[in-house]
Amino acid sequence: MRRRVRGTVVAVGLLLVAAAIGLPARPAEAIPIPDPQTGESIPTYDVVLNLRTDGILQVRETITYDFDEGGEHGIVRHVPFRHADRLYDVRDIRTSSSTGAPARARTLKLLHDVRISVGDRHRTVRGRQAYVIEYEMAWVFTPRADHDELVWDAIGTDWDVPIGNAVVRVEGPVPLRRAACQAGVPGATVRCLRDRDGPYAVDFTQTGLRPHEGMTVRVLLPKGAIAVAPPRYAPPHWTGTWPGTAVLALALGAVVLAARRPAPHRPAPRRRAGAVLAVLGGLLVAADLGDDVLARGPWAFSLGDRCLAGLAFMIAGIGIVLAGRSGSGQHAAGAPEEDYS
Repeated sequence: MRRRVRGTVVAVGLLLVAAAIGLPARPAEAIPIPDPQTGESIPTYDVVLNLRTDGILQVRETITYDFDEGGEHGIVRHVPFRHADRLYDVRDIRTSSSTGAPARARTLKLLHDVRISVGDRHRTVRGRQAYVIEYEMAWVFTPRADHDELVWDAIGTDWDVPIGNAVVRVEGPVPLRRAACQAGVPGATVRCLRDRDGPYAVDFTQTGLRPHEGMTVRVLLPKGAIAVAPPRYAPPHWTGTWPGTAVLALALGAVVLAARRPAPHRPAPRRRAGAVLAVLGGLLVAADLGDDVLARGPWAFSLGDRCLAGLAFMIAGIGIVLAGRSGSGQHAAGAPEEDYS
């Protein structure tokens, strides 16, 4: 069976490699402008990034969306609140529509993004509609030794439709002398067109963005231009110290010993005690999980000493239950049969 599975995996891998080799290379310079008449698309996408002196990035996005004939309930914008172990704060979300489309905002913090749904579940919209999404971002600036830095994808790479024309405007409290923009997907980007609008604002434009292509802006500010708070990082997923690790190791060793068949004269462990230990361990794990997840999101869970102790209790309790079942079955099988004849 193992050989058969291994052979299947190898065959599938060879087919994927052959398909990747046979795919035509994508030309870097030929970027077609999407036709809004065919399927859904975003004809225009305008973003204003306001770099405030208090260290907050104020964002205003104006999105013109062409829906197909079937219609949709609205649009969905994914704004990241986490990149690797770096954490951001997405707050003060406001939405509207200049074309009268339903623009109620519903937010859901999922995985690494804040999912902003703009629209109405009970109403569908068709044709061209315009939406405005406004929000603020905290902890997005990175302090360096001689400057402060902002690196931000103003559009994101979660759009499943092409974007005809995108404009990202960066406004700062000081002259923006060191600002750049790259458009495309990671590893295959091109420079955006740049147009300076006075010393305090820079416009970046890009046409013909394919689905899942974004525009990443990089701005370097002189020290002291804005108040930059220290970056926030997610705690490591393993925060246990040596006592918690030792308790978990002892529990694993106890399970190994309990798994051995007890001698006939040795009493079997009580299964009720094992069940109590397993439940107690589960409560400890749930308490540790709840503290992390409720405070900082689903990906902030870490294995601390309390969680390790809970896992140790669970493992020991389950081992006692299994050993108790094995012991009771062995005693029942070894019990002498009485002769009533």
